[in-house]
Amino acid sequence: MEIKKVLDEVLPEVSKPTRYTGNELNSVQKDKQKVKVHIALAFPDVYEVGMSHLGIKILYHLLNEREDVYAERVFAPWVDFEDVMRKRGIPLFSLESKTPLSEFDFVGFSLQYEMSYSNVTNMLELAGIPLFSRDRTDRHPILIAGGPCAYNPEPLAEIIDLFVIGEAEEVILELIDLYLDHKKSSKSRMDFLEKAAGIPGIYVPAYYRVNYNEDGTVKEILPTKPGIPERVQKRIIKDLDRAYYPTKLIVPYMDIVHDRAVLEIFRGCTRGCRFCQAGMIYRPVREKSVDKLTNIAREMIKSTGYEEISLASLSTSDYSALKQLVEILIGEFRQCMVGLSLPSLRIDSFTLDLARKIQEIKKSGLTFAPEAGTQRLRDVINKGVTEEDLLNSVKGAFEAGWNTVKLYFMIGLPAETYVDLEGIARLAYRVVDAYREVRGNTKGLKVTVSTSTFVPKPFTPFQWEAQIPLDEIEERQRFLKKKLKGPNISYNWHDGKLSFLEAVFSRGDRRLNLVLKKAREKGCRFDGWSDMFSFSKWMEAFREAGVNPEFYANRSRHEDEVFPWEVIDPGVERSFLLRELKKAREAKPTPDCRFDRCHGCGIMKLKGGIFCESKNED
Repeated sequence: MEIKKVLDEVLPEVSKPTRYTGNELNSVQKDKQKVKVHIALAFPDVYEVGMSHLGIKILYHLLNEREDVYAERVFAPWVDFEDVMRKRGIPLFSLESKTPLSEFDFVGFSLQYEMSYSNVTNMLELAGIPLFSRDRTDRHPILIAGGPCAYNPEPLAEIIDLFVIGEAEEVILELIDLYLDHKKSSKSRMDFLEKAAGIPGIYVPAYYRVNYNEDGTVKEILPTKPGIPERVQKRIIKDLDRAYYPTKLIVPYMDIVHDRAVLEIFRGCTRGCRFCQAGMIYRPVREKSVDKLTNIAREMIKSTGYEEISLASLSTSDYSALKQLVEILIGEFRQCMVGLSLPSLRIDSFTLDLARKIQEIKKSGLTFAPEAGTQRLRDVINKGVTEEDLLNSVKGAFEAGWNTVKLYFMIGLPAETYVDLEGIARLAYRVVDAYREVRGNTKGLKVTVSTSTFVPKPFTPFQWEAQIPLDEIEERQRFLKKKLKGPNISYNWHDGKLSFLEAVFSRGDRRLNLVLKKAREKGCRFDGWSDMFSFSKWMEAFREAGVNPEFYANRSRHEDEVFPWEVIDPGVERSFLLRELKKAREAKPTPDCRFDRCHGCGIMKLKGGIFCESKNED
């Protein structure tokens, strides 16, 4: 089938056809006959979501710097185009060359969200690639996956051939080199996978056996061949100034979720919020220099024409030279009206001076994440901010001209009570009072309160905790709906059923692979989209697979329980996480080790990043 010709006929029939056309500014075109390795970078969501993701941008341009490699992109087709594909027999194809996915050497999935797993299975079906690794042959692509969800690879262990654990810029090139050597031989894909398992940071599930206890918990995870590591340690880039970073970013023809130049200023976080997986798995902290960032920003704007630069990190205001960087960038781009956005600002670090500098060119809304409604619960989760921090920050912002504020909280946190929920409402109304104090009235003010439900995540101190039952999630949401009523306040919340499933897959094991197969057969996909999500279909899939989802979501773990994800080594030690869990139960905060002594998390063994000088443990 000549896919390009068929697309000319069918694309006018579907919504947003530019999702499937490619050929954007700065996209890469190569002669497939002149490359030795062909890799599809697959994002299991629609184009406008996937194109907003920084990781896929970095890998796309990094790989295409090599003359012997051609990296292309593929995204999940929206349901209208999927219907056309199935009716016309169009296989899932890449954007650049319109090559069917089944003809690539590698297909690499980015796993950012557990509820995208059904899109992974659907994309494989659309590509004509067998779902399970054991059913694929030497003529099929090698399936790779990486991203934060890869830190618990087990729910996809029978589907994905190999997982990249940690930062991929170096390891992906090592994998390509290994594959080039492999192609010179006549050996099988399993031989390649066995050799790949020897690369640090690569987990190949086929070479591990999981044994279970009678109660269904994991007994042990064992390598099945000599030379296979017992645990796979994550990879990190030690020097970000020397790391590859693209400046000729692809400029889409359509609006995407984050349609701006993205400037990654540092990686890692040591704040130690006890619910936050990213803060644990992305350690250690490593910063880029101001000079490096300024040069990258200059080149990005020159090659893209974007009118906004977003400073990307887990906690932007923790960048040690943020004030200097902001002043330089504003001075550099003031005349051409390129704005600056600073997501991930911490309440306690937000200053009026910085706010005024940001709004000099373009003003946007402000977002703060207190996470909990009382100081007691903020101490439990180690969120090192106070109510006064927030109120002082919003007062300064209101004085500087802002009138839109978003407040993010979690419900269902360990040790949460209805007093803490009352605290969420009380804090929102205190923000309204602060606006009235500054402006004399509440005209023009908009305060949006958003709550998500706590999901226990691997490699966090709360990995041992249970998620509250679904009926309790919905009851707490109803409670807040009644409390958060006012002319200046709006309340929105995350679907509790979706959070329940996220908790299942977040701490799941290999038995969930069959559930994913059953869910695919029932048509589950785009579960993160409310109009596509079918909780009843998922529950049917669990019943047919003989799997109890509450076993994963609503069960507290014993301190000695072996976890499915412990075949992975994130650098942070289990003993540290347990100490933090015990401190949480005593509502004792742990200071940030960048400004205090070392707390012995274990990350020093990776020998990279900004380390605290002392190695003393609590």
